[in-house]
Amino acid sequence: MWWRSASFILDRNDNLLQDDSVPKAESRIISPPSSSMADTLNNPNPIPVNNISAYYQTRAAHHGVVTSDWLAQAQAAVGHDQDTLPSDPDTSLNSSSSEKPFSVIDEFNNWRKQPDLAEAVAAIRALASVIRSSEATTMMELQRELKTASDSLKSWDTTSISLTAGCDLFMRYVTRTSAVEYEDFNAAKSRFLERALKFGEISYKARKIIAMLGQDFIFNGCTILVHGFSRVVLEILKTAAQSKKVFRVLCTEGRPDRTGLRFSNELAKLDVPVKLLIDSAVAYSMDEVDMVIVGADGVVESGGIINMMGTYQIALVAKSMDKPVYVAAESYKFARLYPLDQKDMVPALRAVDFGVPIPSKVEVETSARDYTPPQYLTLLFTDLGVLTPSVVSDELIQLYL
Repeated sequence: MWWRSASFILDRNDNLLQDDSVPKAESRIISPPSSSMADTLNNPNPIPVNNISAYYQTRAAHHGVVTSDWLAQAQAAVGHDQDTLPSDPDTSLNSSSSEKPFSVIDEFNNWRKQPDLAEAVAAIRALASVIRSSEATTMMELQRELKTASDSLKSWDTTSISLTAGCDLFMRYVTRTSAVEYEDFNAAKSRFLERALKFGEISYKARKIIAMLGQDFIFNGCTILVHGFSRVVLEILKTAAQSKKVFRVLCTEGRPDRTGLRFSNELAKLDVPVKLLIDSAVAYSMDEVDMVIVGADGVVESGGIINMMGTYQIALVAKSMDKPVYVAAESYKFARLYPLDQKDMVPALRAVDFGVPIPSKVEVETSARDYTPPQYLTLLFTDLGVLTPSVVSDELIQLYL
């Protein structure tokens, strides 16, 4: 029922709660530790990740209860990763461009130049820079500036679900703090900036946390079907390969932009056995597959996903042949959307090149993504833990409150 949806509950309680802590992550699969994610990431004594797949230890219809410290282990491992956070791309330019007015779009585009940085994380970094460069003298002015900047970023690409969700979550996390009640404006602004940078750090590390969780589901000798180019799926497979697991990957071509070709090239660099399929060969090859792993443009309230065109039909075939479908998605892609069918979302169009002239009277379907309902998905690998699709609505409420 619509009145039970996450959006209805969030809108009803929109101004009732101001929380100064990191949103809690609770699920029916994994219960994370009581400490905050930031505390976990700084855990000085990480517990080694078990080499045996947790799924195959608890394979009761894909809904086994995994030990509560599993997420903590992944977060602790990421916290000790030697990779450094991306540096501010404008640091060397600040002195020379002091006369140029600050533009959140320019800042966003500078962050987007970093190839491994997700679009939503680039937006989060840009919004943090808004706080740093703001000349506001009151909290009301600062919040107004943030809201204007957030709206500008969301309008930059109205079809990007992760961009909109990332900006909305940033505003919720940063502005819902007791800092707005501080008498000292500078102290309140510093608190805003601190929370903005922390949110950016958590978002940046999300991909590696998901990789630590997801690779535990990959077992030696398995065959994995992937679709499209997903950086978080690539990180999972890379982590599994670095753990000396032996597996092979079937990679769809990914028409119309052939993202599968790019993905197969990346796997070849990792010396992972990979086989390219034309998109229409999914059903033909499904009997070879042990699991399907896909990314997501957005995770909606129902627990379903919006992703590259073709994901829905792959999930349908996998379901009919009793193959698990896993989704890897960062929590900043959790969106307040509830599509009822394939046409119930903002269209994202992409030109299709068939290689031959198409008569003007022939209509061409140019939609670039489709909606996969939750009943066709097995589990979601997220930085909040490993979730069943039915848990997503609860997690979304906790993220936005």
